Amino acid sequence: MGILLRQLSGQGTYTRWQSGDDMVRLIRTLVPVLALVAVTAGCSSDDGKSEARLTEQRESYCTQLGAWQDARAEEADAEKEGAEADGASGYDMVGAVADDVFLAMDPLRDEALDGGRTLAEATVAALKSNDRGAGGLIVRYCQDNGFEAQVG
Repeated sequence: MGILLRQLSGQGTYTRWQSGDDMVRLIRTLVPVLALVAVTAGCSSDDGKSEARLTEQRESYCTQLGAWQDARAEEADAEKEGAEADGASGYDMVGAVADDVFLAMDPLRDEALDGGRTLAEATVAALKSNDRGAGGLIVRYCQDNGFEAQVG
């Protein structure tokens, strides 16, 4: 006993209701399905926005990381020459750029990297403790996300 009775005739297809109970069953069936479709459609559009935002956050992080690498290399060159880079102490310059990296990393802090570390853990280890393994992880993170040009 279906909800709808369909009959085919030479003029085309038409539908007729068997009873009022069938109409109630149809409504009870369609309303949750339509609600689910509406919710799913809404979520998929949010996913596009959140994916674009995530890409922007990753690009910002990798750009700041590249700037930190450049500042650090400039500091190392200045130390070899025995002078301070651009009139500012190396700590001030590299430290300020590191702060920018940490700010850019914050929304991404829980992203998982190889070795069971999060992006936050690896970033702190690389920038504060000069952990080369962690430095490799965060550079690889940028490369894997398509921002290899921003990092060295």
